[in-house]
Amino acid sequence: MRKSHPVRRAVLAGAATVSGIVLLLSLKPASDPGAASAAGGAPPVAAQSPQGGRGAGSGTVTGDVARTEYGPVQVRLTVADGRITGAEAVQAPKGGRSDQVTADAVPQLNRAAVAAGNADIDAVSGATYTSAGYKQSLQSALDKAAAGSAGQGSGGQASDGQDSDGAAQGTLTLTGSVAQTQYGPVQVRVTVSGGRITGAEALQAPEGGRSDQVTADAVPQLNRAAVAAGNADIDAVSGATYTSAGYKQSLQSALDRAGG
Repeated sequence: MRKSHPVRRAVLAGAATVSGIVLLLSLKPASDPGAASAAGGAPPVAAQSPQGGRGAGSGTVTGDVARTEYGPVQVRLTVADGRITGAEAVQAPKGGRSDQVTADAVPQLNRAAVAAGNADIDAVSGATYTSAGYKQSLQSALDKAAAGSAGQGSGGQASDGQDSDGAAQGTLTLTGSVAQTQYGPVQVRVTVSGGRITGAEALQAPEGGRSDQVTADAVPQLNRAAVAAGNADIDAVSGATYTSAGYKQSLQSALDRAGG
């Protein structure tokens, strides 16, 4: 038998070594994320934390006024970490028997709102209209709280009388203290953006009898004057001296809360 040529043996040995290396590389897993991506695979996805919802919001928020047969009802909530921690009626029916009904019903409704954490609460016996108005305003406050939390992510910080809506964008909604006048309470809420008053409204104003007409005439003028002046140094509306004085007092308290 002829012996193999030394050169041929060297070539065969080299080919076997290369084949072994190729085989080993093909069996090694691609543990590097960059290698997986380069090979056309998707890189590992980092774990994501659960999305935050209303639970992130904190502050106070005032619901819309609900008109009832016996008078307006308006609810203001205090929300901490997405939970209702306090509820109060900024407005409620008053005068005559309504005073007693309101005194009995509103505290029960406030406690029910905090306990339930939503507007699905039972009406108080003997206060059907007040209960319905309360629930309506409560729901609108919850809607505003949800919208504000969604827009802010972590929620805007707020102090007493300051609504959380828009705080993260430099816009504050501030509610002044109630000013008691000879013809009824007056309470003003202002929207401040960039240090300027951009909106004003009366949450409470004298009502009943001739006061309805006086309020309807005077309040829009006072609202416009507040925005135009940018402070509480506004003129009283002719024929509405007491309402104007109460408006200015509540407006100033709202601005004081803004530091203005």
